Amino acid sequence: MTTPDYLTLLLYVAGIFVISTFSARRTKSQKEMFSAGRSSPWWASGLSGFMTMFSAGTFVVWGGIAYELGFVAVAINTCYGIAALLVGYFVAGKWNQLGVSTPAEFVQLRFGTTGLHFFTWTMLIKRILGVSVSLYALAILLVALMPIDLTWAIILFGTIVVLYTMQGGLWAVLMTDVLQFIVLTVVVFMVAILMISGMDMATYAESVPAHFFDPVAGKYGWFFLFGWVTIHFFMIGAEWAFVQRFLAVRSPREAKKSSWLFGIMYLVTPLFWLLPPLLYRGQVEGVNKEQAYILAAQSVLPPGVLGLMFAAMFSATASMVSSQLNVFAGVLTNDFYKAFLNPGATELKLVRIGRIFTVVLGGLLVFTAIMVPKMGGAEKLIISINSLLVVPLFAPTLWGLFSRKIGIHDMIVIALTSFTIGLALRFGIATNPAIAEDSSLYPAQLYLLENSKNVEVLVGVILPLLMLIFFEWARQGKDDGASRIEEHQAKQTRQEDSVTSPVRFDPFAARMVMFSLLVIGAWMILLGLIEKEGRLVLFGFGTFLILAGGAVQAAIRKLIKRHLTCNES
Repeated sequence: MTTPDYLTLLLYVAGIFVISTFSARRTKSQKEMFSAGRSSPWWASGLSGFMTMFSAGTFVVWGGIAYELGFVAVAINTCYGIAALLVGYFVAGKWNQLGVSTPAEFVQLRFGTTGLHFFTWTMLIKRILGVSVSLYALAILLVALMPIDLTWAIILFGTIVVLYTMQGGLWAVLMTDVLQFIVLTVVVFMVAILMISGMDMATYAESVPAHFFDPVAGKYGWFFLFGWVTIHFFMIGAEWAFVQRFLAVRSPREAKKSSWLFGIMYLVTPLFWLLPPLLYRGQVEGVNKEQAYILAAQSVLPPGVLGLMFAAMFSATASMVSSQLNVFAGVLTNDFYKAFLNPGATELKLVRIGRIFTVVLGGLLVFTAIMVPKMGGAEKLIISINSLLVVPLFAPTLWGLFSRKIGIHDMIVIALTSFTIGLALRFGIATNPAIAEDSSLYPAQLYLLENSKNVEVLVGVILPLLMLIFFEWARQGKDDGASRIEEHQAKQTRQEDSVTSPVRFDPFAARMVMFSLLVIGAWMILLGLIEKEGRLVLFGFGTFLILAGGAVQAAIRKLIKRHLTCNES
């Protein structure tokens, strides 16, 4: 990277801490620390949820599949959009109606203390392992671009994310996610425009493989896509990082709108996000598919903007990491420290404890990421175990939102049964090097290897759903947890009815968007003045962003004026 690239990266990191500092001024209670005081705009929660799906793995894994197989990568990512739309219709409003502060509070009410412990510690281990691989992947990209030791790269980026999450709480997570969305969109759009402008599309269509434009290919068939939608319906609908965003908005209607925004964006944007590696396949063949995205960007971006590209990749991973840190720090603070250790703790005490938990969890995450290369390919094992737990853990939780019958024993049986069978099939047979060709298990091993994705759907999706349906049919009467939820909802409704406060317009989130647009636009114009290469492109994008920032400011003034008029009348 060049000097302007390094300056761009430093400016981006500085911007994150400016946003975090402003967010910290709003964080005076644990409710604001972990649920943004239930006053987040629906569009900010929707964009934040959208960004939480991104990580460095998005560019490495999906970029690699796009380069190798083509539009099947677009079809797979579109599944997120279908899942989020379904969550918006069926689930998001239901979460907001519950009146709980954290998703863990619901788990404790619905499945008891045993359920809380089982779900919390299982999920904490799962997310620490999964997110650490993303942090490791990001550090690998950094090492490829600049002379820095891998361990120090992990510590550096882990520390940045921990500090801004600790300082600003959920408001910092939401607002930096919005900044990250802006940066990511600007850079990917610039790469796509520059690549398309220099291509002959007819020649491109002839240079890529025949199957390149098919929505399915190889092991990624229609049955896999169905399973992928189902998996992510339960993930978006029940994973705590996403549920937290449904709880952070003012009403069930806004929770639905945030999920619908998330869904619509994932229906229309996957082709846009994956254009660089898709187009790069028509220009260069035979490169490492995992590097296709960054190589495509590097081939067209002017000096200074490659640093913004890496900032975008960092943004994607930072969004995932900060979301998980905040949600689990909230659970440990509210549902363990306050509930079991110090019920009378003041709000300021809980905020301090929440920040301590954020640092501790962040340190554990950084340590795990450092250990990934030392475990010799263990990241593949981690990702495999991660995928086996999604539906078995989340489906019973989501089912418990609507069912009055299933309880904690059903949750544990479903999770352990599905996970154990999946583990035995994958590591006991499919990848077991001890199985010889003359073994009776060898045909089964070949079948599992050739149909790995379909088997994952059968064991990790279909099996737990069938077990849930069976328990729902077999159980008689109402589970005690369902009664506790109904009592909690009735109490919450009475409290809301007794307190009526006017809804006021909070310009904080919109102003953060405005300042982000103005600063990025001004920086691009400055880069255009410094560098001759790509000057017109930089000027064009910079001017557009400044005009967009001015439009946001005009909209803020209009909304403030409208709310003042309404309050006066």
